[in-house]
Amino acid sequence: MADVNYDDVLETPVVDSEAHNLLRRILKEGGYAYVSMSTRAASGDVRAAEAAREMAWEQLHSGPVHSVVPVWRDAYAMACLYVAKCHYVRGEFKEAVRVLDMALIMGATVLRTDLVAAVGKAMERVNAVEESVNGSVNNVKLLMDQTAINLTEVLKILPKKSLSCKLVHKRSALSLEEFTRDHFLCGSPVILTDNMTHWPATTKWNDLNYLQKVAGYRTVPVERIQSNSPRVPTYLAQHPLFDQIQELRNDIVIPDYCFVGGTEMKSVNAWFGPAGTVTPLHHDPHHNILAQVVGKKYVRLYPASLSEELYPHTESRLNNTSQVDLDNIDPNEFPRIQDIEFMDCVLEEGEMLYIPPKWWHYVRSLTTSLSVSFCWTASPSSPTS
Repeated sequence: MADVNYDDVLETPVVDSEAHNLLRRILKEGGYAYVSMSTRAASGDVRAAEAAREMAWEQLHSGPVHSVVPVWRDAYAMACLYVAKCHYVRGEFKEAVRVLDMALIMGATVLRTDLVAAVGKAMERVNAVEESVNGSVNNVKLLMDQTAINLTEVLKILPKKSLSCKLVHKRSALSLEEFTRDHFLCGSPVILTDNMTHWPATTKWNDLNYLQKVAGYRTVPVERIQSNSPRVPTYLAQHPLFDQIQELRNDIVIPDYCFVGGTEMKSVNAWFGPAGTVTPLHHDPHHNILAQVVGKKYVRLYPASLSEELYPHTESRLNNTSQVDLDNIDPNEFPRIQDIEFMDCVLEEGEMLYIPPKWWHYVRSLTTSLSVSFCWTASPSSPTS
C-alpha cells in the first residue's frame, strides 16, 4: 500500500471520532437522507457531500434562527468539511477555504478544532500558490496618509454641532484604580491613550500584504452602505472575526481595563471598513472599549439619562436604537434632540474609547478604519450592576 502524503489531504480527527454520534443525533431529528449522503461523503463522494451540505443548509433556513435544532449546525459543519476535503485533494484551495469559512460562520462549535486546522492548512497552500505566481510585496500600506485630518473639511460631513460641545477627556497611562474610580464606577466615558503600543496589530494591520496573506481569501459577512459610487462599499461590522481567523486574534490583547468589575467577556468584535461607514445612534447593555487600530473615527455620545430625548424605537427588538438620523435630523419630527448636550471626539489611531453601559453612541469612520470592540459585563456584586 502506498504511503499517504498528508500534505495532500485535510485531516479531520474530530469528525472521524464523532461522526457516529453526530449521525445518531441527526437521525433522531429525521435526517435520514442526510445520514445516507454523509456516509457516502465520508468516503470521498463529492456529490454526496454537496447534497448533504445543501440538506443541512435548508434546515438552517427553515425558520427563525432561534428555532433551528442545534445538531443541524453540526451537520452543516460536518458536510462542509467533507466538501472542503474534496476541493483540497483536487488542488482547489481557495474554494476549500470558502467552504470552511461558511462552516465557521454558520456551524456549531463541536467540530471547530477540525475547521480551524483545516482552514489554516488550506490558507498555507493558497498563499504558497499566490507567492509562486506573483511573488510577495512588502510594506504596501492599507492607509497611506496618516497626517492630521483637515478639521474644516471633516466638519462638513459630520452631524451638526459636532466637536462644539464637550470633548471626551483623554487620559494617558491610566491605572486600573484610576479607571475604576473615575470612569467605571461613575459611568463616565474616557479616551485611553498609550495602551496599544505592544499590540502586533498596530504595525501589522496597516500592512496590506500581511492582511492579504492572513485574510485576503477569507469569507466574512459584510454590510452594504449607502453610496453614490457605482461600486458599493461594504463594512465588516460587529463580527466575531477573531474566532474565525486566529492569526488576527493573536495580533490583539484584551485590555486590562476589561477585567474591572468581576468581568464576564461578552464579545470581541471587528469593525473594518472605508471612510464614510456609519454606525447609527444606539446603546448597548455592556461596558465597551472601542480600540482604534488603523485610521480615525468620529464618535458622539449621549448619557442614558437623555434616552427619551433621543426617540428610541418603540418595538422591543429595536428599543436600543434611535429613530433619529443624526446626519439628517428632521427638527419637526424630533424637536427635543436639537438642544441637548453631548460628548464627542475624534478617536485617533492607537487610542481606546471607554463607553459605559446604556450610553448612546454614533460612530463615523473618517478614513479607512480597522477597529476592535471589547464588551464585558460586571459581576452581580459590582456597584455598576
